[in-house]
Amino acid sequence: MNFPGYFKDHILPDKIHNLNVSFSVENLKENFGGTAGNIAYNLALLGESPEILSTAGKDFDDYKKWLKKYGVDTEKIKIIDDKLTSFCNIITDQADNQLTAFYPGAMADSWITGNMELDSSDKILAIIAPGHPGDIVKLSKLYSENNIPFIFDPGQQIPTLSGEDLKNSIKGAKVFISNDYELSLVLRKTNWSEKEILNNAEIIITTLGEKGSIIKTQKENYEIQPAKPKNTSDPTGAGDAYRAGLIKGLIEGWPIDVVGRFGGVVSCYTVEKYGTQTHKFSFDQVKKRYNKNFNI
Repeated sequence: MNFPGYFKDHILPDKIHNLNVSFSVENLKENFGGTAGNIAYNLALLGESPEILSTAGKDFDDYKKWLKKYGVDTEKIKIIDDKLTSFCNIITDQADNQLTAFYPGAMADSWITGNMELDSSDKILAIIAPGHPGDIVKLSKLYSENNIPFIFDPGQQIPTLSGEDLKNSIKGAKVFISNDYELSLVLRKTNWSEKEILNNAEIIITTLGEKGSIIKTQKENYEIQPAKPKNTSDPTGAGDAYRAGLIKGLIEGWPIDVVGRFGGVVSCYTVEKYGTQTHKFSFDQVKKRYNKNFNI
């Protein structure tokens, strides 16, 4: 929702202890989103067949049809019959300040039940993105035990995870990915240095928004140049699109600096459209844009 004014004009600092405000909004739009859906959608556009392991609510039918239309496997999504799918209401003012109310809904229920085993025969690469905190910890252990390479991406759930949870989840990861602020939180909660993370994970990727990203291994550091979007309509979902490009590049076995640049190009498509799954592209289109962007 867009508010055609400024929050600061309606919030009185000396009355903040007794806040009671109402904003009349315009341009109300509903979009499909969430880390799992966003990553899977972009992977499907890149020609992959992603599978989502998550929970959803009784209102999931329309979203399910949307994902299946683009080739996303939704069969292992667990439906929680007495809850709604997670959603957030966001109001943005003319200065791009935002007020957000997030309802976890079905995400409050764990996807994992009992002693679960995973079949690694057809699993190329997994990503653990923000979701149910217990699932984040358990999935990292399951992937390690089943020799399934995985990307650990705790994101918005870092505050809910203990230092030990983070350490145990990083151990054995192929990639630990975060933005620079999230990395600082993880270093503080674990009392680890980046070197210690690299003793437990193969690669550290730190995204820097419009400044690109940094990729570190035990032997090399790469400063990844940012890709150039045509406009910056809406940055929401750019990180998820980057991760889809990252996964595609790792699956293809490209050099890690190429993988980072490719992820940046994929993220541009999301930035250029309002919403997180409103853009479209083909794998060939992204490759051509990559070559043009980096003069290759």
